[in-house]
Amino acid sequence: MRFIRPLIFAKWFFPEAVFRINSHVRILFLTFDDGPDPEVTPVVINILSKYNVKAVFFCKGTNAEKYPGIVNTLKNNGHIIGNHGYQHLKGWATNSEQYVNNVIRAEQFSSDLLFRPPYGRITFKQYRLLKRKYKIIFWDLMPFDFDPNIKASECFRILKHNLRPGSVIVLHDNNRSSVVEYLDDFINYSINSGYKFELLPF
Repeated sequence: MRFIRPLIFAKWFFPEAVFRINSHVRILFLTFDDGPDPEVTPVVINILSKYNVKAVFFCKGTNAEKYPGIVNTLKNNGHIIGNHGYQHLKGWATNSEQYVNNVIRAEQFSSDLLFRPPYGRITFKQYRLLKRKYKIIFWDLMPFDFDPNIKASECFRILKHNLRPGSVIVLHDNNRSSVVEYLDDFINYSINSGYKFELLPF
């Protein structure tokens, strides 16, 4: 079963993490996971530039290490780099010491301030250790753009029908994602619906 929003108990377990920005103003926050990718990320950058939209890119350390030029391009375009771990580890299947060290290893290639758990799966102990240093960012809305079994048109529909003020939206800039097929249309739709995009306020 897929959940486009995190289950309510996640917010109880991780009360200091960010899922959504509390706002009655029609603002949205775009984030991207798993990049940078040499084919997908530049296309995403160009689309965002067209609308002057800024986003947070939670980069996987191995990719950021491999493509530092793309990371620099993201920064030069006003985007924020977040930490997504050096390797894309599942917290539930990784001991806490290894998990934390994996995040710390990624710092030199991404961020020492913002962290998003891969898969959104993190134990309470891992969360407790990491929140001492990082602001931990989850999400409010996920269209499953990384899933090859979900058509791009369905991802676009999920986004359109589930927008709400303050939503932190997670998309993916890797070669499995369908995001480039509808990102332009989604931003245009959102703006025409009275929303504006902002950077996460951290």
